[in-house]
Amino acid sequence: MPIYEYRCADCKRRVSVFFRSFSAANDPQCPNCGGKRLARLVSRVATVKSEDARLEALSDPSNFGDVDENDPKSVARFMRKMGDQMGGEDLGPEFNEMVDRLESGESPEEIEKTMPGLGGEGGNLDVGG
Repeated sequence: MPIYEYRCADCKRRVSVFFRSFSAANDPQCPNCGGKRLARLVSRVATVKSEDARLEALSDPSNFGDVDENDPKSVARFMRKMGDQMGGEDLGPEFNEMVDRLESGESPEEIEKTMPGLGGEGGNLDVGG
């Protein structure tokens, strides 16, 4: 039972169309406007990884190559990547707020002043090692 993505030439929207069988996919119709002028798009492919595989990938030193520990935005990009690798696991609003603030260029020290206890027991958010 495939789901394909299309761009409708009539309503200009990107749509997902579910088919009950592969043979039914020969005659797609836009679910928004009913149009038949659909262009099939290349969809993202998701692969399922075990938790061990995700953690192993995160610990690969090649992932750290472009991280500049003195640049909050660089650290934030890496933290987002880590969060994404956790398989959609909710890391909490504090994590998201911290990453958003790092992305805006705020230093870890500034963030720590308004979010005490983020760094664990010692409350130290030292991203520089």
